[in-house]
Amino acid sequence: MPKSKRNRPVTLSKTKKKPGQERKGRVVTEIKDAAENYSSAYVFTYNNMRNQKLKDLRDQLKSSSRIFLAGKKVMQIALGRTAADEVKTGMRKLCKFLQGSSGLLFTNLPRDEVESLFRDFEEHDFARTGTVATETVELKEGPLEQFSHEMEPFLRKQGLPVRLNKGVVELVADHVVCEEGKPLSPEAAHTLRLLGTRMATFRLYLVCRWSPDDFEVYKEGLEQLGADEAADESS
Repeated sequence: MPKSKRNRPVTLSKTKKKPGQERKGRVVTEIKDAAENYSSAYVFTYNNMRNQKLKDLRDQLKSSSRIFLAGKKVMQIALGRTAADEVKTGMRKLCKFLQGSSGLLFTNLPRDEVESLFRDFEEHDFARTGTVATETVELKEGPLEQFSHEMEPFLRKQGLPVRLNKGVVELVADHVVCEEGKPLSPEAAHTLRLLGTRMATFRLYLVCRWSPDDFEVYKEGLEQLGADEAADESS
């Protein structure tokens, strides 16, 4: 009777690590190295992430800083969550603020330069599905001359009550594209893009700062993160 392949012994030395585990281990090592090589560290949070804009910022800061956006537990493990295993004294305090949409910045830049950089950083872009509308957009009945006649079928699919009138796209009734304070539907997001209306702003907010001499919490970033409990715990 042939031997079952299921019963074949496999030595541990031949087992392969999962790609995800290798990647996490590499990130932990890189964060530990950054903690040793940079003079200060920040936790930051963000709204309406835009990958290309973040890449541009990384390129801008590559000579003086390092940015990490990884799993929160991975970043916490790398920093050390207790006094016994923290990379540097006091650095465990950063872990309490690594929640929600947050990341780490290690830098040699002066504090005022970092604060100025984050305060001025923003990128306006088209909002995606699910983004909360910042204003109410309503189209009035009448011709939509910004759209060619070929767009009429697509506009109808987006829920706009349109028709062709002598080759001109015409709205046959007032139409509310979105309402302030409500999430955008896929159709509303598409329509706003067609209208050239940008409702999303990619912003970065500093939440807290660590240096060998002190630890500081930023009120605006804390409010954005919603980490009031973490602030109480770190005091």
